[in-house]
Amino acid sequence: MPIRYPAPLVRGETVAVTSPSSGVTADERARLDVAVGVIEQRGYRVVIGDCMDGATHASAPAAQRASELNTFLTDPAIRAVIPPWGGMTAIDLLPLLDWQAITAAAPTWFIGFSDISTLLTPITLRTGIATLHGNNLMDTPYLVPDGLLGWLDIVTRDTGSSFTQISPGRFRAEGWDDYVTDPDVSSMTLDAAGSWTRLDGSTGQIDVTGRLIGGCIDTLANAVGTPFCDTATFARDHAPEGLIVYIEAADEDALTICSRLHGMRLAGFFDQASAVLVGRTAAPDAPSMTQHAAVVDALGSLGVPIIGDVECGHVQPYLPVVNGSLGRVRFADGAGSLTQTLR
Repeated sequence: MPIRYPAPLVRGETVAVTSPSSGVTADERARLDVAVGVIEQRGYRVVIGDCMDGATHASAPAAQRASELNTFLTDPAIRAVIPPWGGMTAIDLLPLLDWQAITAAAPTWFIGFSDISTLLTPITLRTGIATLHGNNLMDTPYLVPDGLLGWLDIVTRDTGSSFTQISPGRFRAEGWDDYVTDPDVSSMTLDAAGSWTRLDGSTGQIDVTGRLIGGCIDTLANAVGTPFCDTATFARDHAPEGLIVYIEAADEDALTICSRLHGMRLAGFFDQASAVLVGRTAAPDAPSMTQHAAVVDALGSLGVPIIGDVECGHVQPYLPVVNGSLGRVRFADGAGSLTQTLR
């Protein structure tokens, strides 16, 4: 069965903002307003939901967050949904989503990363609807470096179109911008040099094709092995080409990431993988294991190419990935590219 892509977002259409996980504090609201303004300047309407409170770890009770997300994903007047950022407990929405209604509705772009991948990936796996693992709303004001695209560049593309992204060759070494003291910040501090790294020990050229799927290890691992993260059925129904699986660590130490990846592999999450992309991370190493070594320890036995330090994680800049799109990864002599085709 073909992947279903949302229609391209066009000027005058509506983007909805909701927080399926963590909300926004009063001190952070100025940054939210700046980010909304960037979308409006592109010619889109923005509606902000009720689930936005940043006082605790979740913006509202699970039932309310699920109801609002269900409404936004199935309302034909809303053409894209984006949260301010992630959090930790989006997983509590999975049994509360109206899967039948989401599947029956015209597809809507759903964008985000970090804990939001705990929702994006199951939606693509269960419904065959493409979702976008990319910049969250609060990242939207940043200027996009050469070689990469922003989420607003991707959701306007026609089904059947292709686009290629490459590493800009630099990244942020540490830290985050302070949105409270500088809500208007729009330039990334990319103060370190680095590109993609091959982790699996081989040195030959890579040219691999497969359907893209993946997300944040720290949160998505908790859904793997449940009916919400069935990559085998997805591959059978939608991905005869196999899968290119991308993963990224947010902030858990290397030993914890290693353990989580072993669990994901044993649950079959990587069984159809023809390659694995690993996001660059600032998460800590352990005394006896680096983050790179954690990936190799858990996934080296897959016998597929593993490329590390891809810009698909929490370290700026961001390389958006469309879940369900047909990906082609090419890598040689330390340089790589990812081409995504929306078909």
